Amino acid sequence: MTEKDTYRTIAKPTDEVIYKDRSSKFFGYVYPITTEEEVKEIVETLKLQHHKARHWCYAWQLGVENIRFRANDDGEPNNSAGQPIYGQILSKELTNILVVVVRYFGGIKLGVGGLVTAYKTAAQMAIENAIIIEKLVEVQFKLSFDYQYMNVAMRAIKENDIAIINQTSALHCELIISTRKKNTEKVKEIISSQCNAEV
Repeated sequence: MTEKDTYRTIAKPTDEVIYKDRSSKFFGYVYPITTEEEVKEIVETLKLQHHKARHWCYAWQLGVENIRFRANDDGEPNNSAGQPIYGQILSKELTNILVVVVRYFGGIKLGVGGLVTAYKTAAQMAIENAIIIEKLVEVQFKLSFDYQYMNVAMRAIKENDIAIINQTSALHCELIISTRKKNTEKVKEIISSQCNAEV
């Protein structure tokens, strides 16, 4: 089996969607994320925006091979909010994503089944509102080589569609490059053989 070197995520944050059930309102939001730290900032911003709401429930997932995730019920009964939201992330096979559903309590209790349906539906509506994109899994390398190989290195990098992330040129050069995961071995071979470089 070949290793997967693409993943599905969303292009940009979405506009809010709203789902209503028996006077309760559920506002759904989706954000692309790359770190856990971003989650806290986004949730705090939504808490300020919706300061009269009762619950700010969310789920997120990060990573492609080493997947990290979290589902948060924020005071709702166990597994009635965060898990249904997370289920929608899984069903759409998305990662590097945060889905938040903000609830305004309308005075009528929905019961656990009603909450599960409401949070799941709001999350689903929010994700359906997003632009889903496929991204490449990139691998970064640090190259070290003597300056005399600079032109050869640059040509090899250009011919093989490799991105340069960072570059230090002196008598001894250092480059941080990035390439599609499935091209890793090929790129290592080309660079080390043509440029006499340490990868």
